[in-house]
Amino acid sequence: MAVATQLEILDLRHFSARQLRPLLETESRVWEHRLRWNYQSSTELLLQYLDSRILPGFVALDRGRICGFTFCVYEGQKAVVGDAFAIANDTPQMLQTIQTLLHQLLQLLQNSPGIQRIESQLLLYDTGSINEAFLAAGFAMYPRLFMERDLNTSANAPQASPELNLPANIELFRWSTDYYQAAAELIHECYLGHIDARINDQYCSLHGSLRFLHNIVRFPGCGVFEPNASWVLRDRHTGSIVGMLLCSRVASDVAHITQLCIAPAWRGRGLGRALLDHCTHHLARAGFAAITLTVTEANQQAVKLYENHSFFTRHRFDAMVLDRTNQSS
Repeated sequence: MAVATQLEILDLRHFSARQLRPLLETESRVWEHRLRWNYQSSTELLLQYLDSRILPGFVALDRGRICGFTFCVYEGQKAVVGDAFAIANDTPQMLQTIQTLLHQLLQLLQNSPGIQRIESQLLLYDTGSINEAFLAAGFAMYPRLFMERDLNTSANAPQASPELNLPANIELFRWSTDYYQAAAELIHECYLGHIDARINDQYCSLHGSLRFLHNIVRFPGCGVFEPNASWVLRDRHTGSIVGMLLCSRVASDVAHITQLCIAPAWRGRGLGRALLDHCTHHLARAGFAAITLTVTEANQQAVKLYENHSFFTRHRFDAMVLDRTNQSS
């Protein structure tokens, strides 16, 4: 507890990108080590926002030295905890600093007028390691898995071009921006009543699903979108999209599946397996060494699908949600 008495917590907007760059570059190296993720593009984007002095958040100083930060973003009546990171002499000190920062941030958010919902997914931290502040504030916790498949080992590498075992009236197409609206409609349809819609309320509306898709395609938060490694399945009779797999590049040789969904009426026919087979074969041929994804642990059907495709769990982390509209009902 000694570290807590040394900490000074100040408003993030008092600090410039230049002052925070060394800390963020340290965090970028942690992302690469823990999750094989080149976080540099996200770091540069965040530094631009920091220099605008508009991000709500806090910085921790230990004897005047910057040792941690956290921030959030407002989206209407929702706030998202965007990040929390700290450095210290040992892990307990580091986690204590993060807890202190998060307590401060959550107190700010809970006292922000009009905020009805707060979401957070801090991928770097093991399940349970930073949940004290969230539990104290009444958040619901949803364990999630960060899964990986190595495409280099002989056991996991796709052996040959897979035969796409698709129904006769289903066609495979590479992603195109022409599919934007239909893809958002598919995402919205697929997550109605789904546990992931409790974690990310963007899934709960068509407008939110469009925003989610836009964030994947346009911004580097989930890697750099790879249209050539993203695919849709279309019903040749109706022209409707019945399945989709979207992929990003998170390192020079690592891809990340940002979305895999199959229309409810088409589930149970092997379309998800076919998209995974096609994607992994394409990425292996393109020289990728690994592919990663995240999935909610309670979504056992999806977890089993990925495990059957040689994905293993590299890391467990928590999604945290506070929904005041549900609390009041």
